[in-house]
Amino acid sequence: MRPYPDRAAMATRFASVRAALEAASVRGRLAGYCYEFLLFGFKQAWACLFGGLMLALLLGTHFLYPADAPFHRYDFLTVGAVAIQIAMLALRLETPREAVVIGAFHIVGTIMELFKTAVGSWIYPEGSVLHIGAVPLFSGFMYAAVGSYIARIWRIFDFHFPGYPPQWATILLATAIYGNFFAHHWLPDIRLALFLAALLLFARTWVVFTPWRTPRRMPLLVGFFLVALFIWFAENIGTFANAWAYPSQRTGWHMVSLAKLGSWYLLMIISFVLVSMLHRTAVRSDTVPEPA
Repeated sequence: MRPYPDRAAMATRFASVRAALEAASVRGRLAGYCYEFLLFGFKQAWACLFGGLMLALLLGTHFLYPADAPFHRYDFLTVGAVAIQIAMLALRLETPREAVVIGAFHIVGTIMELFKTAVGSWIYPEGSVLHIGAVPLFSGFMYAAVGSYIARIWRIFDFHFPGYPPQWATILLATAIYGNFFAHHWLPDIRLALFLAALLLFARTWVVFTPWRTPRRMPLLVGFFLVALFIWFAENIGTFANAWAYPSQRTGWHMVSLAKLGSWYLLMIISFVLVSMLHRTAVRSDTVPEPA
């Protein structure tokens, strides 16, 4: 059974648009499938709104920001990210609960950034005033964009998760993954064991989502991979825009290694578990719909 939508979610500007689109009458099986596919894409784009605006800001400032501006580009990005967040709340494009998710991800991401830049995993090549250590404050919003997407997509597609494991086990796995991001610099890297643990834990878990009128399903592990893949694409855009750089990119930009997909996959698990803790709705369900 789907959780009853909260009043804050129903008060967003998207609620009326979503209701109108879902109430549309389409004749013919093929036309229905095409409409559902387009509606799926529209909802995905809406869920990506915060992340999409951040990427647009990165690219726009990369090409257009004046080199002699008195205000550092990174500081402009920080102010711009805060302005986007305030505007989305003021215009009811986002719920207060989703803003809480963004704040939590900003904190978790900034802590990781402080450590990773200190050990040289990546660098921020431009100057800034609004920073902590070597980390400009806009960087936390890149992690927040992931949290925003998960929280919004959860609501927009009415997610539920048959076969979801006990929450304590998912929290334990997410904690181990987060810890390994730090500890592998001194201790053996256990990410292969973490991949195996994720496979065992979520092997029977489905994500059930409703693009239009018919619930669809997908193995949750496949969903993690697809989102991680698109984050990898976004990371390539970010490094191209000189928002940050890996050591191998100091002499010139090139695409981020596909090996980073594994890191993003594990980060997706952390992100999903964190959103599930903040979402306040049950993630477990006893039924899996049959394919339409």
